[in-house]
Amino acid sequence: METIRQEKIARLLMKELGEIFLLYARDYQGTLISVSEVRVTADLSQARVFLSIFPSEKGEDMLAKIQAATKKIRFELGNRTRHQLRIIPELIFHIDGTFDYMENIDQLLQK
Repeated sequence: METIRQEKIARLLMKELGEIFLLYARDYQGTLISVSEVRVTADLSQARVFLSIFPSEKGEDMLAKIQAATKKIRFELGNRTRHQLRIIPELIFHIDGTFDYMENIDQLLQK
């Protein structure tokens, strides 16, 4: 169970990371990246960021590029949230497979 503070920080990070990925969208031509969920640890030192990447075939490749640019993304996040957060959490990126799972279920139901 998350505390209210964790939920507030998760919402803030989700909003700001979404805007950061929109700015860097030109670097990732032909790929749409959105932040679907952020989970912050109890000590606020780590944030697990779940990304929805479309098209899903490019998911692993894009995740590798994003993980390589984690320091740059965290720095940008720090600049944007410097008045709200004292310590910027370590970012851990994951692919959110929820949409792929839903698409698979829809295909099975149509058969």
